[in-house]
Amino acid sequence: MAKFLIEGGHSLCGEIIPQGAKNEALEVICAILLTPGKVTISNIPDILDVNNLISLLKDMGVKVNLIKKGCYSFQADDVNLDYMETADFYRKCAALRGSVMLAGPLVSRFGKAIVPKPGGDKIGRRRLDTHFLGIQKLGAEFIYDDERKLYRVSAEQLTGAYMLLDEASVTGTANIVMASVLAKGVTTIYNAACEPYIQQLCKMLNRMGAHISGIGSNLLTIEGVESLSGCDHLILPDMIEIGSFIGMAAMTHSELTIKNVCYDQLGMIPDCFRRLGIALERKGDDIFIPKQDHYTIDTFIDGSIMTFADAPWPGLTPDLLSVFLVVATQAKGSVLIHQKMFESRLFFVDKLIDMGAQIILCDPHRATVIGLGNENQLRASKMSSPDIRAGIALLIAAMSAHGTSTISNIEQIDRGYEDIDGRLNAIGAKIMRVE
Repeated sequence: MAKFLIEGGHSLCGEIIPQGAKNEALEVICAILLTPGKVTISNIPDILDVNNLISLLKDMGVKVNLIKKGCYSFQADDVNLDYMETADFYRKCAALRGSVMLAGPLVSRFGKAIVPKPGGDKIGRRRLDTHFLGIQKLGAEFIYDDERKLYRVSAEQLTGAYMLLDEASVTGTANIVMASVLAKGVTTIYNAACEPYIQQLCKMLNRMGAHISGIGSNLLTIEGVESLSGCDHLILPDMIEIGSFIGMAAMTHSELTIKNVCYDQLGMIPDCFRRLGIALERKGDDIFIPKQDHYTIDTFIDGSIMTFADAPWPGLTPDLLSVFLVVATQAKGSVLIHQKMFESRLFFVDKLIDMGAQIILCDPHRATVIGLGNENQLRASKMSSPDIRAGIALLIAAMSAHGTSTISNIEQIDRGYEDIDGRLNAIGAKIMRVE
């Protein structure tokens, strides 16, 4: 188990380039199973979750070729379906939450799939009903194997259907879309997620020969086709990492330029940071954050306390609420953070309280932060990262704190952030990785 030793109090300076989007990468890499043709994907982040998925596909018989850093070609023309019955497949799927998105492509093209209970972050219950109900409506049969703790999915031929999703699940929408593209007839998905990740997946599938309309809305229509071919695809920069860097610059009083952010795909993220009092400026396709000695949280028009809550796109992504919470601890003013989706994602605040932050955990979903600005600098602490997003929030806190902090279980951070210590050290941070 590795850990970080972080010497706080150092400002960052210079430019940093965000990695490719983790969530998009997991979706589009699963989609290569839909075709025997060659699919080339660029800007793939070099992170644990993505690398584990690529390794899993190799073991399934997919031909994987590293063309250059961040660019791979995939060809699923000789998939070994028997591998799904092995203990190795079960173990690797159970350790990777994104593996659930293999179900849609596999049952769509090959007529069967096996879905072990997936792992991932420890952030509370993350149900799979949306995935399963949607694929069932296309005609697939799910049988639970109680002895092996997995689902067996089968279908002779998927058939298009109308469905109203019970929640706008991003991975659920992706799974159902991938199952639908080879189904017979027309599939209509209402209350579909419409995040940039889903838009990118749909655009890639259309280049492969799929017929998907309504991209960017919550109503997707998919006309099934007989087969798909290969294509080239470029992954967007990771908006969660971009938001993390904005918060990091504010907390460390740094002047920082985030390069090539695809600004028009960031939705309301920049404006939400502005409401936290953080100055940021768009320069072409870059974001410039000037050095600020202090920042003040805005209020609503009637003077009431500012609230940040997660919501389906174009609302604020839940993956950034941990960053907003930690950044608010060093602002002037108060804010309510309302994490609606996951009931355990705010439980890392006890670590921030130990560092001197003024936070009231109202319940599993809500926390009130009383920001005291520079009057109450955080102090160093020993912590453990419970999940990817809390991990980066704790790293931001440690970088702004007085003294040297320790963060253990950093494999959680490595799952979502590529070479984060090396990239931050290059612009002024003092982070040591200890194996």
